[in-house]
Amino acid sequence: MIKRDKIVKFCDEYLKVDTFTDYCYNGLQIEGKEDISKIVTGVSLSRQFIEKAIDEKADMIIVHHGLFKNQLGDPPRIIGIFKERIKLLIERDINLCGYHLPLDAHPEIGNNISLARLLELTNLEHLISPYYGEIGYIGDLNKDMKFIDFVEYVDKTLHTKSFIIAVGNEWVKKIGIISGGSAIEYSEAYMQGADTYITGEIKENVVREVEETGMNFINAGHYNTEKLGVQNLGKLLSKKFNVEMRFIDIPCEI
Repeated sequence: MIKRDKIVKFCDEYLKVDTFTDYCYNGLQIEGKEDISKIVTGVSLSRQFIEKAIDEKADMIIVHHGLFKNQLGDPPRIIGIFKERIKLLIERDINLCGYHLPLDAHPEIGNNISLARLLELTNLEHLISPYYGEIGYIGDLNKDMKFIDFVEYVDKTLHTKSFIIAVGNEWVKKIGIISGGSAIEYSEAYMQGADTYITGEIKENVVREVEETGMNFINAGHYNTEKLGVQNLGKLLSKKFNVEMRFIDIPCEI
């Protein structure tokens, strides 16, 4: 068994959580048992996820989307579905850790660098978000592809079905990526010369704006663009601490 605090300390330091301003708490969010023999990882906390973690006899949960704080700064209220989630965790003495922006931005195991590598992009540079800083990447495809073929490649690689805006070049080369809910950052990708932008969500006003810029847009799904980081973290912890690890996949098409 490994001590909980040793695992949390490693994650906090490795992901450099103190360097991020986030709208949720990064790190240990609910304290459970001290000794850890099994960890489960996943994208988003839910009752279904917690129940699967209980079935797995997990001592610790590590997710990308944990228990978020109120963005307006109001004290959190433990009511409704959130009360039931917390109750389940406390009753079973399960630790909950969440890592949001630190897991998006990490240069070795993060969501965005992992997506860029999975899609075999080259000549990578940071895609700068005005809100989050150096979080995404922009790079070149290793060969020229038609946009329609690239979408098929993305869908097959990420096991998703993308929503697309096909208003840009028929042949694509320079790709910008910011995972998750980063539709509005399309403008940064456009200004940095991307002909195609990949993210995980889309908003109605962004559809019109992207059409007017003439850049291709791929919404590959929030869940499917943010699985890799937490999977990589789990593999790293399993190897470093020789602890049993399992990724719990609860697919979500949006």
